[in-house]
Amino acid sequence: MDVRDSLAELGELATTAGGEVIGHGLQKTESLNPATFIGKGKAEEFAAFCRCNDVDTVIFDDELSPAQIRNLEKIFNCKILDRTSLILDIFAQRARTREGKLQIELAQLQHLLPRLTRFWGHLSRQAGGIGMRGGEGESQLESDRRKVQERIDKISRDLDAVRRQRATQRAGRQRSHWPLASIVGYTNAGKSTLLNALTGADVMAKDILFATLDPTTRRLRLPTNQNVLLTDTVGFIRKLPHGLVEAFKATLEEVVQADLLLHVVDISHLQAEEQIQAVNAVLAEIGAGEKPTIMVFNKMDQLGWGEATDGPTLARQSKTTTAREDARPTKIADFGVLNRLQEKFPHAVAISAATGEGMATLLAEIGTQLRPKREFLELRVPHEQAAVIARLHAVGQIISRSYRGPAARFKARIPPRHHDEFAPYIVRDPPTVP
Repeated sequence: MDVRDSLAELGELATTAGGEVIGHGLQKTESLNPATFIGKGKAEEFAAFCRCNDVDTVIFDDELSPAQIRNLEKIFNCKILDRTSLILDIFAQRARTREGKLQIELAQLQHLLPRLTRFWGHLSRQAGGIGMRGGEGESQLESDRRKVQERIDKISRDLDAVRRQRATQRAGRQRSHWPLASIVGYTNAGKSTLLNALTGADVMAKDILFATLDPTTRRLRLPTNQNVLLTDTVGFIRKLPHGLVEAFKATLEEVVQADLLLHVVDISHLQAEEQIQAVNAVLAEIGAGEKPTIMVFNKMDQLGWGEATDGPTLARQSKTTTAREDARPTKIADFGVLNRLQEKFPHAVAISAATGEGMATLLAEIGTQLRPKREFLELRVPHEQAAVIARLHAVGQIISRSYRGPAARFKARIPPRHHDEFAPYIVRDPPTVP
């Protein structure tokens, strides 16, 4: 990924966290400075810019060591954050449920623990005595580390309880024998919008990074008359902190346990291919890299229109052209990315969750992917058994029907769990699957 693209994304993250981006800087170097990450001279240059522009926070696009943060704060005389700290802050703002808040607090404390040294300028020891461990007492730093570790252990136990609760809920859903599909994808790819469009849910869907963190599950009824449980999950991002992935394992288990993944891609994004790779890396990390997956190329309504970035825009003057119109960026059309990705993923579906374009095709593809979970049967049901016929229409996908003769004949796909229910009406000659 180009470093400028990564910085642009960092700027979006900063805006999402409530900050105002004043500027950015780059340094080309053969090796990182172990003390200040960037060169000391470049750090002084950036620090002068920050003083002139009243900057109170500087964010680095990589993870910094505790020593680097401490040294940089001395040079900049303001708050220093790395990419991990910024993402954790955004997650803390977005978490709404108790589970989400616990997961974020755990990730924050695990990130904070090795960095506690930056908060203390003294290491004076507490008075020793009876009942105090370590003859000379413990330092304030040791005491704080112990308290943080105790809180981490407490949250870990609480999250274990959450995992057990989720396992119980999952077992209850599995008793209904409904397949589970999980929506995954890069943050702001349109996952929540897709869930709302497919199921009529009312999940918050905004054009911001990490709009939703807590998983939401809704029932989806396919045109094949099959019920599917569809779960919206947290969005992924490049350089997603490993500790955050670990903390969110209770949530991401929904992805691991899914029968089918819907990988939503913002096809209009200039780095769509890089975002696919970033999501695949996280899926592999949590053990879901080999799951059956439908690639969903979203935002087709925005595809093909992007701002020209290869130089200043030139416009011919005319009597009807205003200065504001002259300043508009030139629009360019490019469907090459879509064509290339469709060749790479031949079963992908292109949609617009916002306008509804391609949704029928997506539903059909979901039904096709989940078809092995249905049994194809030919049935003969007497006309007077109206309740059986109604039940067949309720739980099965009717392929063909005929009401001629003393009994109605059906070719249908039904969930295997209903086999015994319709066993008396099954035609014993093996049917021909259409």
